[in-house]
Amino acid sequence: MMFKGRAIHNSGYDRKTNDFYATPAWVTEALLRHVTLRDSVWEPCCGTGAMSSVLQDNGYEVFSTDIADHGFGTPGIDVLTCREMPDGCRSLVTNPPYGDGGPHRAQQRSGSAMLNFVRHGMSLAESVRGQLALLVRFQWIAGKRASALLSSGPCVAVIALTERITWFEMGEDTNRAQHHHAWIVFDYASPKPVQPALLFAE
Repeated sequence: MMFKGRAIHNSGYDRKTNDFYATPAWVTEALLRHVTLRDSVWEPCCGTGAMSSVLQDNGYEVFSTDIADHGFGTPGIDVLTCREMPDGCRSLVTNPPYGDGGPHRAQQRSGSAMLNFVRHGMSLAESVRGQLALLVRFQWIAGKRASALLSSGPCVAVIALTERITWFEMGEDTNRAQHHHAWIVFDYASPKPVQPALLFAE
């Protein structure tokens, strides 16, 4: 059988506006099998509510916002301009925009965009001695700047997904996912020093 070749970083699909990609339910469920969140949860990139719905189904009160209006949650809120967590929220959980498509491409490379997002999320979680869980590409963790940033905070776990995420279901035309992903989890109420656990989830 012949397969059409494509560049390693080209999925074959156009990038979505604001890097909006709905997270399959099993990805959030994989996080919750390993992490118990405290108090209410803020999902600041909620999109159409894929992640928020799983969190709610597992008994969490979720405050859902997004910079854009996808018909779910509260639109028009840019998490990067927020200086504090919503009232009652001590956990921030999201699949952040990677910044390598759409208008983000003209602003900064995806690695820098992700670093800025993680750094800001860490600051928000620290302000309430809370938790932060972000879905990132696994290879991003190995970068020098990313590893230094993760080492600077109370990273308690890296949860590697052994199954690659399929972002688009298009029947026989569905492309095989190219990237492995992982959850990085911080807990600012954990005892110091922190020894992060490497966990695996399907």
